[in-house]
Amino acid sequence: MSITAVPIQTVKVRKRRSTFGHDQRAGLLMSLPALILLIAMVVVPFIMAFVLSLYNVRLDNARPPTFMGLEQYRRILFDPDLSPIFWRSLINNFTFALIVVPVQTALAVGLAVLLNQKLKGIAAFRTFFFLPVVFPMALVAVIWTLIFARDASGLLNGFLSWVSFGLIPPQDWLGNPALALTSIALMSIWAGVGFQMVIVLAALQDIPPELYEAASIDKASKWQQFVHVTLPGLKNTLIFIIMITTIFSLRLFDQVYIMTSGGPNDATTTVMYQAVTSAFLENNVGRGSAMTVVFVIIIMLITLVQRRLLRQDKEIS
Repeated sequence: MSITAVPIQTVKVRKRRSTFGHDQRAGLLMSLPALILLIAMVVVPFIMAFVLSLYNVRLDNARPPTFMGLEQYRRILFDPDLSPIFWRSLINNFTFALIVVPVQTALAVGLAVLLNQKLKGIAAFRTFFFLPVVFPMALVAVIWTLIFARDASGLLNGFLSWVSFGLIPPQDWLGNPALALTSIALMSIWAGVGFQMVIVLAALQDIPPELYEAASIDKASKWQQFVHVTLPGLKNTLIFIIMITTIFSLRLFDQVYIMTSGGPNDATTTVMYQAVTSAFLENNVGRGSAMTVVFVIIIMLITLVQRRLLRQDKEIS
């Protein structure tokens, strides 16, 4: 009997290996389009940017590019004439992210909880709050430039003057270095909160209603249900939202280019804005590429740290 048992176990093992290999091939085949796009849209441009950063590339120069090695990186990081504007841009990026990420995430959760009600016309409210997401950022920036107009005819100045009976004087929202970056952050939160709200709303509808019924039986208040049922149920979704909002915030460019052009006094300049202006306005493609490479590495490190700190719970099936 023991002689015949060995071949049967061997066949079972072979069947498991064959099934595992089939699953692997199927998974690889399904992920292949995404891998091809990732390589074509992210890996290849990053490698090309790194290669360009090693050369002195001038678009209007007929001579071939000259090899400079890591000189562009030394200049943007340590040169007394060039490094201050790069570090100032990096600080502006982090300041903008510190304003936008917590405020936009909290607003998205609040709106999703409010719009997760079974009321008549709730679909219209959800569409209304999601509507700014479908507008191009360039159009939104132009409209908000009119809202932030510096004189009393500006919509925001007029509204504040009306609600305060003239006690609040008109502000130069985009011309004041102390207000410009915050004003752009306010506009960006308005334009992007609908996207995060939809994701949180979908996650809210996956929380089992039995948990809320059990909390009600235990006489938990609405706030206690939010803290002990809603937030734990949204943990993985909130981690995802915080990570993508951080990345979106750090790549700030469109709003700055249209509304302030990096001013006043470099109060709103960002790394992406500096990279683009260095490459196409100052005609120094190598320097712009070096800024981009450094910035991508910084974003990758931030994402890895966030991933390490905000660990997702594994799904229990």
